[in-house]
Amino acid sequence: MILPSPLLSGRLVRRYKRFFADVVLDDGREVTAHCPNTGTMHGVAEPESQVWLSVSDNPKRKLPYTWELVRADGTLVGINPLNANRMVAAALEAGTLPSLDQYGTVRREVKYGAGSRIDFLLSEPDLPDCYVEVKNVHLVRQEGLAEFPDAVTSRGAKHLAELARMKAAGNRALMLFLVQRADCDRFEAATDIDPAYGAALQSAQDEGVEVLCLACQVGFTDITVARQIDFDAPRRR
Repeated sequence: MILPSPLLSGRLVRRYKRFFADVVLDDGREVTAHCPNTGTMHGVAEPESQVWLSVSDNPKRKLPYTWELVRADGTLVGINPLNANRMVAAALEAGTLPSLDQYGTVRREVKYGAGSRIDFLLSEPDLPDCYVEVKNVHLVRQEGLAEFPDAVTSRGAKHLAELARMKAAGNRALMLFLVQRADCDRFEAATDIDPAYGAALQSAQDEGVEVLCLACQVGFTDITVARQIDFDAPRRR
């Protein structure tokens, strides 16, 4: 996935009210950028962190700048969750996602279940439909270990229950965790942050929902899905 160009570099002053980030650009200007990430952003929103912003030329936008990248733990991290679905869409189109390359039709944001929308619905003659839910991941608290969620997410647990129902109805159902950083080799649910989500993930697995965890290569011009990483089943801390 190609990032908007050029990205502007600066230093984070603060992130506040979830959607705002004050940044001092390298040229000395102080700007307020839109923060598209609604989580706690633990570990990736520290003051004085080096960040990169995209710039929109849409005159109707109140905030032309969008926070895209941050350097954390010595590595580039993508913090824009909207990019996760864009990357998955690009990988599906290219046929490069493990176990999903046999599907020829890809639909996005399809209504299903109890008022939900699935991120991707894949179909192919003579194959069961495959429901794919995508979650953006950036939380790292132990070296090499990516975790989700970084805040309590009842919505995330609902999505897992919906996937389990789709599986019970005879479809494939897959939970895809996309880690927007390259310094992780395994993933697990952050059960200490949200025990209910960890339990929902384990329950969904027990019902046959597949779990796929992928790490990304993050650069200043593009972010790409790079490799599959290990999944550690939910556990109590």
